[in-house]
Amino acid sequence: MNTSSSAPAAPAPSRNPLRALARIPFGWQVLIGLALGVALGLVAASIGPVPGAGEDGGDGPNWLTTTLQTIGGTFVTLLKALVPPLIFLAIVTSIANLRQVTNAARLAWKTLLWFAITSLIAVVIGIGLGAVTGPGHRTGVDASAAQASSTQGGWLDFLTGLVPANFLGITGSAGDDGSVSLSFNALQILVISIAVGIAVLSIGEKAEPFLRFTSSALEIVQKLLWWVIRLAPIGTVGLLGNAVASYGWDAIGQLGVFVADVYIGMLLVLLVVYPVLLKANGLSIGSFFRGVWPATSLGFVSRSSLGTMPMTQTVTERMGVPRHYASFAVPLGATTKMDGCAAIYPALAAIFVANFYGVQLGITDYLLIVLVSVLGSAATAGMTGATVMLTLTLSTLGLPLEGVGLLLAIDPILDMGRTALNVTGQSLVPVIVAKREKILDRARYDATRRTSFSAIQEEQEAARAEAREDSAERVPA
Repeated sequence: MNTSSSAPAAPAPSRNPLRALARIPFGWQVLIGLALGVALGLVAASIGPVPGAGEDGGDGPNWLTTTLQTIGGTFVTLLKALVPPLIFLAIVTSIANLRQVTNAARLAWKTLLWFAITSLIAVVIGIGLGAVTGPGHRTGVDASAAQASSTQGGWLDFLTGLVPANFLGITGSAGDDGSVSLSFNALQILVISIAVGIAVLSIGEKAEPFLRFTSSALEIVQKLLWWVIRLAPIGTVGLLGNAVASYGWDAIGQLGVFVADVYIGMLLVLLVVYPVLLKANGLSIGSFFRGVWPATSLGFVSRSSLGTMPMTQTVTERMGVPRHYASFAVPLGATTKMDGCAAIYPALAAIFVANFYGVQLGITDYLLIVLVSVLGSAATAGMTGATVMLTLTLSTLGLPLEGVGLLLAIDPILDMGRTALNVTGQSLVPVIVAKREKILDRARYDATRRTSFSAIQEEQEAARAEAREDSAERVPA
């Protein structure tokens, strides 16, 4: 006789798919987003445009392309929304942190010097590749694609742009329909932030309440930014999918030599120049790349140096760079240190445009490219895209600004690699300078291990808690 209990078995616990998805490592989420973006982009491209759906009554995007545009655009908009307070708070706080450094001026100018050195090497590589391959001669892009960018930069614009129009660096413009749109000038916000930071240093103890406020506000903004970063896998689906759907592989094929030149140049800087500089300064190459990987990969998918800045600073500190120096060098680098956007890309793009229009470049022109790349990096202002830097280079050389339109179709594909290189360099320079100035924690650097995004987030929380304690200790009784 069966004496087993006839009570019903307990129901199996329900599985929450969202919770299961959240347990997937963030890096794998990003890779899944990349693959899914390409797949959906190809599907959207195969569906094709919808006749009569365009604003002018012509062909318009299909529902899938529109969805991908909306997802990718929303992700970038969220990043941009946090950029103005992030620039201001990070720069002011980082300059104020220089009070804790005995050789602050020496560290500052050496940081800028190494920014210039690495940019110089990168732009020379870009010029060399362009001169050898002649990317503008080997292209299938049609001349009808040429159009001047709505966002342009010239030296006069660059210099006048340094003067803030108002304290917030915000400008407004009226549309044809009477609507008013607001935009910010990141370069002006940078100037304002530096001025306020210097004023804080000069005031001294009386500025402590303001510094406590900025430090607290910076924590809030960084927390908001981390929430946006967690959406990077979804944003990647939209950004990459829209690029594939809108331009397909045809644009990449038409500009194949140029695309190859840009990525070969970036790989030469990333995998040859940076390792040589590390080795020349007696630093382990493996330790650096293991440590910087979270920031490099996040820069690739976010396409924003400023959006990646908190991650870049955290991985730099994990490699043994003192916090008081990293909190100055990394925010400064996020706005001015652009080996991808401001060195390799504009050099190759200028040569491409010159080739396309049959303009012969001389030694003086190449020297001007070097000068613009080394001195004009701040024009890129750390956000997605490098159009301003490109137009600044073209206008300096007297090349047609309409050449910008020839390259817009592939810009999203290139911008991923450019930003990844940018943020890697923004971490490299503080590591090298800290080593040369004997303030690098060498034991911590050598013990650097590759870590997860979740571990990075926990360290950011711990760092902010420690900063709060330090701030509390400095409060006068």
